[in-house]
Amino acid sequence: MYNHNSILEVQDYSVRRGDFKLDSISLSIKEREIFAVLGKSGAGKTVLLEAIAGFYPSSQGCVLINGTDVRKIPSQRRNIGFVYQDYGLFPNMTVRDNIAYGLKMRKCTRQDIETKTSRIMDLFSISHIASRLPGTISGGECQRTALARALILEPEILLLDEPFAALDYMTKKKMYKEVMKIHEQFTCTILFVTHDFHEAQLLADRVAIILDGQIKVIVDSKNLMQQNYNDEVEIFLGRKDI
Repeated sequence: MYNHNSILEVQDYSVRRGDFKLDSISLSIKEREIFAVLGKSGAGKTVLLEAIAGFYPSSQGCVLINGTDVRKIPSQRRNIGFVYQDYGLFPNMTVRDNIAYGLKMRKCTRQDIETKTSRIMDLFSISHIASRLPGTISGGECQRTALARALILEPEILLLDEPFAALDYMTKKKMYKEVMKIHEQFTCTILFVTHDFHEAQLLADRVAIILDGQIKVIVDSKNLMQQNYNDEVEIFLGRKDI
């Protein structure tokens, strides 16, 4: 049954990728919520994002966006933005062309592309690197370019795959503020995955813990370390010895 307070619902979703299985995942995310999926490497975090984005047509269960089952809707038509951990920028395209790529695929007018691209580069303070290639800019600049490329298409849902893992401490702090600015200025729901407890508590409204392809608990971020869990989750959180 669809929850009318949710923009995104995953219902009893399973998919196998080689020896790994994302197993009977169910979660419900509210409109404009910032939701974190917390887990160690190999737990299924990225596979879950890819499932929501529509990369696995041969799967079981449902993915609902605004109450519509989108399993048969191609990923490019789901109005979802996706930023991978390695940013996924086209290495042979300038920053400007990377950002404008989606608008070109939508066959927007040249004037519209130029106006929107310039506006979002100004917003992310990357206009000064517009003509440079991804291999010649910093990690933080790559991150902002990837975010701009995703957000220029005005997605309802923004998926972020370990968005801060490759950044140094000071750049991370700046990007935390960037994500909060995105949440304020764009009308999108944000779902990000991380292995960092602090990150999840700092940025998210709620947190899901995923272990071995299964969601073990969903909790308000402020209560993440205040509640008691089963042994498996307590070990993951570092509060119980193996």
